[in-house]
Amino acid sequence: MPIYEYKATGDGCDHCRWRFEVLQKVDECPLDRCPMCNGPIRRVPSRFRACVVETPAEATETEFKIRNYEREGMWSHAAETADKAGLEERAREDYKKAGYDM
Repeated sequence: MPIYEYKATGDGCDHCRWRFEVLQKVDECPLDRCPMCNGPIRRVPSRFRACVVETPAEATETEFKIRNYEREGMWSHAAETADKAGLEERAREDYKKAGYDM
């Protein structure tokens, strides 16, 4: 079941004045009232975040690929691989070497 975020449309109470989360089924209607103060609320977009967990073997393989691309001067390939692996700083450096404005 997804977690949805809600926020008061007016002043609201301490619960709904700031964003709060509700675990709901996908086919459930969105809430329109705060469960604490019964004030009006609206659902707000959430930032999607994903966590990629690599095994040591996968991390080693990724590092090997990036190094090979860098050694061969294939900076954009190295940057893309680093970016997918969550190595933002390294990706940024390789994109700069590839000629992209970062």
